[in-house]
Amino acid sequence: MNSCLYEGRVRHRRRAELSDEFSYPLYMAYLDLDELPELFDGRWLWSARRPALAWFRRSDYLGDPAVALVQSVRELVRERVGVQADGPIRLLTHMRTFGHCFNPVSFYYCYAASGPRAGEVAAVVAEVTNTPWGERHSYVMAVSETADHGSTALMSASFAKQLHVSPLMGMEHTYRWRLTEPDEQLAVHIASERPSGESVFDATLSLRRREISPTALARALVRYPLLTPRIMARIYGHALRLRLRGASYFPHPSRPAASR
Repeated sequence: MNSCLYEGRVRHRRRAELSDEFSYPLYMAYLDLDELPELFDGRWLWSARRPALAWFRRSDYLGDPAVALVQSVRELVRERVGVQADGPIRLLTHMRTFGHCFNPVSFYYCYAASGPRAGEVAAVVAEVTNTPWGERHSYVMAVSETADHGSTALMSASFAKQLHVSPLMGMEHTYRWRLTEPDEQLAVHIASERPSGESVFDATLSLRRREISPTALARALVRYPLLTPRIMARIYGHALRLRLRGASYFPHPSRPAASR
């Protein structure tokens, strides 16, 4: 089984104008899409077939809900970066829990089945969702054919910001991403920079692998009840605190023409 849980912490750090930071513990599901929906069969609190306390629901993710998520991801990767992601697609995400789903960012690790990177990650899709608007945008990163397998810095990439995610940060920013390959540990670092190169904000995800078992699944729900509503509450509370301290306000621009 390639699917597992990852558990650890995420840290958000504001570095410009009004410095501030907060962190909290969390878990995320790491799902090999080829192992769904059978992965949770016989585990009545978890499901990829029907509503449950922890539910993988296809329509919570990119593409047409009538099309298999694997197919949607492969088509997106091919269109954006020209990579044939013909191997497994493994998704790091917050599943819908207690009827609620919110993913600030989900990551699709796209493996190659052939070519120079056969058996290794060939591309990563970062699907970002904002709140309260519920808009999505996917950033697609191709892994260099010369990247070292198992490197602590699997990949780095830069993108112009395409989605309004906070009323306290403008759109004229560049995202810089660093990711490690999923293994016993997994890390993601995202920095947001102004055109001058000044770092405005960063977020760091540091996780450790937990094998899927009845005990691990039950523990996740008990230890992290209402996880995604709590994530939203932390985001809103942090924004309110900064706004009350005098942080600049940036209204939502026009809705992006393409949000996929």
